[in-house]
Amino acid sequence: METIDRGRPKGRLPEPAGIEELAGRLRFSFATGHIWLGEERMILMHKAAFGSFRKELVDTLGMERARGVLTRMGYAAGTRDAELVRTLYPDSSDGDILLRGPLLHTLQGVAKVEATRLDVDIAKGAMHADVNWLGSFEANVHREIFGIEPGSCCWMQLGYASGYCAGILRKFVLFEEVECGPERCRIVGKPLDEWDPALAEPLLKYFSAEPLADQLLELQHQVRSLRYSINEATEPGDLVGASPAFRAAWDLLRKAAGSQITVLLLGETGVGKEMFARALHKASSRANAPFVAVNCGALPEQLVESELFGVQQGAYTGAQQSRPGRFERASGGTLFLDEVAELPPAAQTKLLRVLQEGEIERVGDTHTRRVDVRVVAATNVDLEEAVRLGRFRKDLYYRLNVFPVTIAPLRERREDIALLVNRFIDKYASRESKRILGVTDKALRALKRYAWPGNVRELENMVERGVLLAQNDGLIDVANLFSGAPPAEEVDATTCPDRQGKLQCGEPDVMQRLIDKFVDQFVGQQMRLEDVEAALVEGVLARCDNNVSAAAKRLGVTRAQLRYRVRQRDPAGAADET
Repeated sequence: METIDRGRPKGRLPEPAGIEELAGRLRFSFATGHIWLGEERMILMHKAAFGSFRKELVDTLGMERARGVLTRMGYAAGTRDAELVRTLYPDSSDGDILLRGPLLHTLQGVAKVEATRLDVDIAKGAMHADVNWLGSFEANVHREIFGIEPGSCCWMQLGYASGYCAGILRKFVLFEEVECGPERCRIVGKPLDEWDPALAEPLLKYFSAEPLADQLLELQHQVRSLRYSINEATEPGDLVGASPAFRAAWDLLRKAAGSQITVLLLGETGVGKEMFARALHKASSRANAPFVAVNCGALPEQLVESELFGVQQGAYTGAQQSRPGRFERASGGTLFLDEVAELPPAAQTKLLRVLQEGEIERVGDTHTRRVDVRVVAATNVDLEEAVRLGRFRKDLYYRLNVFPVTIAPLRERREDIALLVNRFIDKYASRESKRILGVTDKALRALKRYAWPGNVRELENMVERGVLLAQNDGLIDVANLFSGAPPAEEVDATTCPDRQGKLQCGEPDVMQRLIDKFVDQFVGQQMRLEDVEAALVEGVLARCDNNVSAAAKRLGVTRAQLRYRVRQRDPAGAADET
């Protein structure tokens, strides 16, 4: 076991080799608004903002539950830093790699750390720590809000210490704050199996999710299930969207909602024309009356008229009793005629009369009946072309085309994808009695890259599949969504540093086009080879914030080779060689 404090004055944190290199890994990218520590993105936060967050947690959840939330938040941060250190310093000694945690704690502005005792043997999973925090920001914030209170108040820092050490030792490490003062806080920690169970139990509860939070989530899930079970029969899709194309279509529908004008919805198959029609009905004065939808293309030609306009008893063999058609059933409300271009000529003639006169005549009947119906028609066919070809009545086209609204395909309103995904997750998670936390960032990027030939209907089917395959209380990943290969990642030639340290060149045809364009520029400008190399080196260095190591990786050369090239053109060695 390595003992860190042997022969060292108290209060002096030993500095492992490469401490300057560790600090040099903190980078600011003003072009993208990012802060990086190694390959982890970081943020800066006002201390006062954290104080407001802490107070709201306490006011909302109570002191104990707020402590649990912040402890688990710190634990997550500690485990992330442990993975970062393991990746960056695989050959460090046990003592050095464990000390990176306190050094990162100091670097991140949490507290000045002094280790009075730090014994560690990673191979054996053994550790004992006795550490002081000087000027802890968390203790300072807590006292500013709640005054001086007995007991521990550095909750997030305790979680961080446990998370970091657990990530290094690969076993749970529990810390306790034995002193918490305005200037100095003291913690002690060791693996859980070395603790007295009676002492560990009160501390362990802060690392587990609170029952209250689980109960709230379960109640929310039950309410959502009830809402969908009640509303789904009459309102199968909430209309959601934020894209300009969506807003343009919805703004037109809202203007039509207050009138009785006939609306014609145009758009590709699967864009959600029925959802728009239902939303129009709900926004109109007819919202409490029936909404009747009929797919004209799905009706057998010989039954179209009887389905739409009704049939009188004895009208034909088998008509044993009179029955109303869709127009009568929708009286007072809205009739949605989907795929209206598929109506046969005789039905088109009768439909025109209904729209003009407000009267229908049942098949086999001898008198007309008044109906009060608002008609919304929809088609994915170019009706003007259908009229020209003689497949659709010209006068009916003009009667339906009074107020056309075009619904853009999903590929033209990708801003709506995330909203639709969340809506469909709620719908199908309720049906399957599962809790799904959402989709991964990678899955959402893949969804936004996809061409969507089937539009919103295809997206809904894909999310239904994802909900079924995803783990309960988990996220939907790419593999859960796409039955085949997902769409390829787009090329971003300006990104630096690349997390894998490799130049991303995309598909072969994309790379060839880039090369062809570069050669054209090279020949046209009569550039010399050394000028091209100098421009490339300068460009990559600039994109890597003058970090020679990162730039060398991107260029596929060693650090020494790149330094030589830099010095050849700039003897002063202006590049930052961290």
